[in-house]
Amino acid sequence: MEKVDFEDLRKQLLARIDTEDLLEVKKVNDLIRLHELDAACDEVIDRDGVSITVENGKQKFTKSHPSMNEKMKINAQKIALEKSIKFKLKPTPAPTTSEGKSKRGSLI
Repeated sequence: MEKVDFEDLRKQLLARIDTEDLLEVKKVNDLIRLHELDAACDEVIDRDGVSITVENGKQKFTKSHPSMNEKMKINAQKIALEKSIKFKLKPTPAPTTSEGKSKRGSLI
C-alpha cells in the first residue's frame, strides 16, 4: 500500500474548507493527527502481526493485537470528524462534445 504524505493531505483538505474558520482548521488538523496515529498502528501491526502471545507466569495465550482495537476506535473518530467538517462544494464542469462545444442535456 502506498504511503500517504500527510502534509499533502493537509494542504488538499485545507483547500476544501474556509480557512478563516479556525474551528474547521482545527478539525482538519485533528483529522490529520488521527491519520498519523492510524499509520503508526499499521506499522506496529505489520511488525508484530495481528495477534500476539501473552505469557503470564505459567499461563500462555494468544490474543488480538491491542492496536487492532485502537484502529477501530480511530476509524470511528475519523468518520465522525469527516462528517462534521464543512467542505466547500467544487463546481462541476459542463459536459463537452469532441469539438469542445458545450453539450446540452436532454430532459427526456
